[in-house]
Amino acid sequence: MTAARLASIGLFLGLGLIWEIWVTISGVSSLLVPAPSAVLAVLWQGLTDGFLWPHIRVTFAETLLGFALGSIIGFAFGVLLSEVDVLRRVLWPYILASQVVPKLALGPIFIVWFGFGLTSIVIITALICFFPLLENTVTGLRSAPADQRDLFRMLGASRLQTLLRLKIPAGLPVILAGVRVSVVLAIVGAVVGEFISGGQGLGASIIAAQGMMDTTLMFALFIVITVMGMLFYQLTILAERWLLRRRQTGDEI
Repeated sequence: MTAARLASIGLFLGLGLIWEIWVTISGVSSLLVPAPSAVLAVLWQGLTDGFLWPHIRVTFAETLLGFALGSIIGFAFGVLLSEVDVLRRVLWPYILASQVVPKLALGPIFIVWFGFGLTSIVIITALICFFPLLENTVTGLRSAPADQRDLFRMLGASRLQTLLRLKIPAGLPVILAGVRVSVVLAIVGAVVGEFISGGQGLGASIIAAQGMMDTTLMFALFIVITVMGMLFYQLTILAERWLLRRRQTGDEI
């Protein structure tokens, strides 16, 4: 374990200890700021008695489905707009306008169109994930070196061959950076969607805890959401390293 990681863990534990001491000394109401020990106790109880697991599974599924849908569409549109300049100039203002509108404001419309539950939440999540991957795909594909593009053209490579053998491999680091951003936003989208139309899930549980004025449970749910987001991010990092390692191996061959 590196010194930086140890320092990060030490900072986390130190802040938790300061928080615990401050709550104990100040006597602040747990309704406002619960002690970390109380939050961890509620979290442990929720995990051991099975209360939290159904909500975790629902949010996990919504995040994964929304991320997959948004990423696939974002990558596909990124390739299309990168390859067809006229289409990019025509559609880009509309794509940008669709991202300026807050997704929370679109929630009631999606409920009318798709009803409460999974479909609306997945679509909200996909819309949030869509733009980062679209933007990074366009940027990555256009970053291929000009001399290599000229070489492919001189060798008579087709547009598809150039895309698959040059542009995508060259732009892969930028595209994968968009994937990292999208996977973090995916869980945000799922939780926000559950605020609006979810009957289950961690976001719906936060709304329920808010209705009961149970601040300790709300903090426990924040921890679960944070851990889930970090897990998704780390899995993305591992996949990125594997893909980039394969690309480097392929280049050497």
